[in-house]
Amino acid sequence: MDVHPFRDHRLPTAERARDLLDRLTRAERVAMLHQRMPAVERLGLAPFHTGCEALHGVAWLGTATVFPQPVGLAAAWDPDLLRRVGDAVATEVRAKHAAEPSVSLNVWAPVVNTLRHPAWGRNEEGYSEDPHLTGHLGAAYCRGLRGDHERVWKTAPTLKHFLAYNNETDRSSTSSDLPPRVLHEEELAAFREPVASGSVAAVMPAYNQVNGVPAHLQAELLAELRTWTDGSVAVVSDAAAPTFLVTLQRAAADRASGNAAMLRAGVDSFTDDDAASHLTIERVTEALERGLLTDDDVDTAVLRLLELRLRTGELDDPAQDPYAGIGADDLDLPAHRVLAREAAARGVVVLRDVDRVLPLAASGSVAVVGPLADAVLTDWYSGTPPYVVTLAGALRERWGADRVEVASGADVVALRAGDGRYVAVSDAGARVVADAAVAGKDTRFEVADRGDGVLTLRSQASGGLLTGGAWPMRADADRVGGWEVQESFRRHVHADGTWSLLHLGSGRWVRVQRGTGAVCAEARTLDEAERFGVRTLESGAARVAEVAARCDTVLVAVGNDPHLNGRETQDRPHLFLPDVDVELWRTAVEANPRAVLTIVSSYPYVLGPGVADAGTVVWSSHGGQELGHGLVDVLTGAVEPTGRLAQTWPARPEQAGDLFDYDTYRQQVTYRHLPDDESGVPRFAFGHGLTYGDVTYSGLGLSTSEVTAPAPARDHPPLLPAGPAAPGVVTVRVRVRNTGSRPAEELVQVYSRGCPDATVPTPVRLLLGYRRVRVEPGTEVAVEVPVDVARLAVWHQDGPGPLDGTLVVRPGEYVVAAGPSSVDLPVRATLTVREARP
Repeated sequence: MDVHPFRDHRLPTAERARDLLDRLTRAERVAMLHQRMPAVERLGLAPFHTGCEALHGVAWLGTATVFPQPVGLAAAWDPDLLRRVGDAVATEVRAKHAAEPSVSLNVWAPVVNTLRHPAWGRNEEGYSEDPHLTGHLGAAYCRGLRGDHERVWKTAPTLKHFLAYNNETDRSSTSSDLPPRVLHEEELAAFREPVASGSVAAVMPAYNQVNGVPAHLQAELLAELRTWTDGSVAVVSDAAAPTFLVTLQRAAADRASGNAAMLRAGVDSFTDDDAASHLTIERVTEALERGLLTDDDVDTAVLRLLELRLRTGELDDPAQDPYAGIGADDLDLPAHRVLAREAAARGVVVLRDVDRVLPLAASGSVAVVGPLADAVLTDWYSGTPPYVVTLAGALRERWGADRVEVASGADVVALRAGDGRYVAVSDAGARVVADAAVAGKDTRFEVADRGDGVLTLRSQASGGLLTGGAWPMRADADRVGGWEVQESFRRHVHADGTWSLLHLGSGRWVRVQRGTGAVCAEARTLDEAERFGVRTLESGAARVAEVAARCDTVLVAVGNDPHLNGRETQDRPHLFLPDVDVELWRTAVEANPRAVLTIVSSYPYVLGPGVADAGTVVWSSHGGQELGHGLVDVLTGAVEPTGRLAQTWPARPEQAGDLFDYDTYRQQVTYRHLPDDESGVPRFAFGHGLTYGDVTYSGLGLSTSEVTAPAPARDHPPLLPAGPAAPGVVTVRVRVRNTGSRPAEELVQVYSRGCPDATVPTPVRLLLGYRRVRVEPGTEVAVEVPVDVARLAVWHQDGPGPLDGTLVVRPGEYVVAAGPSSVDLPVRATLTVREARP
């Protein structure tokens, strides 16, 4: 029997896609431009849609392993870890696909936007403020998602979001204005290594504009990106971006011309109007009829989409499927649990331990206090974890419940309506009704202040959070979540001490209906809102002080809820640790000086008065289902600390600069450009993280002290060169000694400290390479870090266009330094770069 060429897996993917394209009608081709592509039964094509969220686990599709947030994964500085996590996630995507074939194998991950400013609401989704570390880790995650089969991709990764996207406020109307140097040295650089690795199937443009032009219309930059690889790269729009092109950005007169402009710019797939694909079909057809598009424009886009689909083996003979063994039950595998725990521990960063409180003593009692003491929180791009291990739970597991005391710090209150009846939670579906004559067990609510006046209320009777997502209200939510959060409130305290509650999800005030007593979020004004009398049944602060005082050590677990005060569509209101968390720390440490400030968050904080001098500080991102095990493994010393910050923690908000100003050079922001004086010293530097050993550096040397400048190029080399013998590579040698009593997992970092005599200013500091090494107690090791001299290049603009120029290494004497962070560089040497002779 003859086999259609597009079904012959032995042929090149591009050839197969061309054959398949030639068999499609014009109408079928146009229909493939929408995210939801219809079936073409005569050719055996099933329905298909782009996009499966897989940022740190499979999201939005039910139970799946939840790994740490990307900002936490990056703290391991370990591309192999990222690759293994990506591979596990790809397995679970395949499992979901096996259970439901409509689940797309085109995954929308990773995010490689640099973490330029810590106020960005989506900070948790990125890896680092350094573009090359971002690209290096992003490429590793892509390799895991892609899989290692030579022909069939396990999943087809999509890089997000091209380009210069780092603010949520007015994200679809603001312009990220970049000078050429920032564009080439810091923005394009983050995308380059993943694309060049050959493991990227698609790219998603950002919502914002770049230098006044919508990112979805950046034809020249999208074309440049596609030159970085020999393979095909599809471009898929972000959700509703085609609509915004007309309505918010006013870059096109109507939807037909907007869709045409996107296609001509290089966008291949429209994520718009949800499942209503007929609207995109109508607009593209109109654009063809008006002469705004040609059939060749459509064919070019469809061809790339077909190549993306064929890469995952969609039309292959099932007997040729290397992933046929992955079934619907391949979720939450034992190996994935082990990997999730490893990843959680690897991302824990010991920021400070002045009094050597850590590792925790194997004997004695410990108090775990704060809102994150016994909770694991998930973010918008998390799946549903099969289980969770909290910090307190992991300590109970390790040491026994009798040695662990827990206090959330939340007040327990009863709310009394104006008619004198208390708000109670009924047994029937956790319905909330003001019908209790006395403050009993069904009227007890834990009030958690999440910062800046944002509250959640949890019923002790039902165990659920109060939610305005039901009418009348219920107390049955298991977590804060959803695109429109329904579980958060803000209180207004009247002069007489009564409270009125504003439901933030709807913008309505809470009132009690007469007659039924039903509690509803429906009042339009404060005057219409219920005024609740508040009886405090238990003081959260008093409970924290009590358990802290009677235990040997206290862990104060604070941080953010990933759905509140900073998330997609919402930048952070400020960078400070919330006042309520500062007060909780003060309460605990005044009761017991052996205290550990344990921060679990999606981003850095500015530690202001009250916490700036905390003696012991540990940070983790929201570490997924194994958060508790990961933290406790490090806190108890069962695992040596390996985490290092991939993002600066500023000492003051001013060090982070203006959220909307993308010129990092001019602002002197990110670790690269912070001033080289007292004003530029951060609270915790990029690369910082302590070991339990005592590490010192000595004797930095270079394999050569003088090199010739490499030829100008369009891109920087990868962060870690192919090998020490590669052309242009200088080996940095340094000795690292551990005088402590425990092994040290040291991350040896090498930086350029600039070239004072260069004709063009160089970054104040620049990561050139790194290497992890284990140093046993009382020993010294020699560490070699290969560095490609081409990493010193800065952009030279020689024309008016954004791509008119090259990256050039300027001649001069460069200071090369090594140490444990970007500001702690105790050993240095000089590398002379000579101008290349013609």
